[in-house]
Amino acid sequence: MHSDRTQVAIIGAGPAGLLLQQLLRLGGVESVVLERQTRAHVEARIRAGVLEPGTVALLEKAGVAGRLHREGLVHEGVELAVDGRRFRIDLRELTGDCVTVYGQTEITHDLFAAADAHLSPIVYEAEHVLLHDLDGERPYVTWEKHGVDHRIDCDHVAGCDGQHGASRAALPTGVTHLFERHGSAAWLGVLADVPPCAPELIYAESPRGFALASMRSSTRSRYYLQVDAHDALEDWPEARFWEELARRLGPDAAAHLTPDYALERSIVPLRSHVIEPMQWGRLFLAGDAAHVVPPTGAKGLNLAAADVGLLADALIAWHKGGGASLLATYSGRALARAWKAVRFSWWFTGLTHRAAGADPFDLQLQRAELDQLRTSRAAQTLFAENYVGRFA
Repeated sequence: MHSDRTQVAIIGAGPAGLLLQQLLRLGGVESVVLERQTRAHVEARIRAGVLEPGTVALLEKAGVAGRLHREGLVHEGVELAVDGRRFRIDLRELTGDCVTVYGQTEITHDLFAAADAHLSPIVYEAEHVLLHDLDGERPYVTWEKHGVDHRIDCDHVAGCDGQHGASRAALPTGVTHLFERHGSAAWLGVLADVPPCAPELIYAESPRGFALASMRSSTRSRYYLQVDAHDALEDWPEARFWEELARRLGPDAAAHLTPDYALERSIVPLRSHVIEPMQWGRLFLAGDAAHVVPPTGAKGLNLAAADVGLLADALIAWHKGGGASLLATYSGRALARAWKAVRFSWWFTGLTHRAAGADPFDLQLQRAELDQLRTSRAAQTLFAENYVGRFA
């Protein structure tokens, strides 16, 4: 067996794991990242792309925001549509902040470039990853690659490998509690190399269901439709998707749609789960390993970045002799933000989606709340604060 040692073993080479490694490096802490997939697979993942100002600031701190500032789209507002009639919420006026549209795929490319530049150790195609002695002072991780067994000893393990990864599997029964909720709908997403139909995102509520007009750049668009959770991609040929999208967005937005071949199509269920606590022994969870939220409002990547910012500071403090207080309180501080983001995501989902089995009373309440959001500055301010990630 090949063996080695590092200070922090990071499980998962998604944005959370890569960003954590970069921040630890800048803080003088050694780490090794273990990833089950190939690098090409990781770089090809299509995910969210709306960044809160706090996430942008953290990427700046990590020294990987140069291309983001050159190519990212700054959005000072967001639009909502009710039966095709749109109104705008001015994020800048209401909060002094804005969001930046920059795809998660691009962030991953930037983080890999930084890792390459600094020769940061990343192990790809690490199979059968197992975490050991997490409740002791000498944890270690084992894995297999190309038929050869490997082991790395460490002081701490950061689980950034999602809900189905080795980190969650390493938690003994009874040491954490899982809170979860599953919706009856899903999002069908299409990525296409066409100009966006509007300069800012449009979240559309209609009798036919929810739709979202988003983008990744000025020439690449990302569109979503609410579909049944049991629908499959073959139920939605591309012609049907574009026709339904036009109906739900309304005539003004539909007039600027450019239907074209989809670069990528996927269906994502509306679901959520939260693990409490987010730490056990020397293992600390971050991102999707600890919590998943509905995509409405684009909180997933931003929550992962917030976790990583807290965890990096705590690990650097411990390894530099600053004590264990930040590590001991990591879970509580991360969960305080996570639950507020979960609440906002589910509220926004309920506001804009047609729930299965909703009766006329439910629909009237939904319309009343949408109308209040359209007409009330106070309601818009609260929405804007949540949307830009200002969780008091």
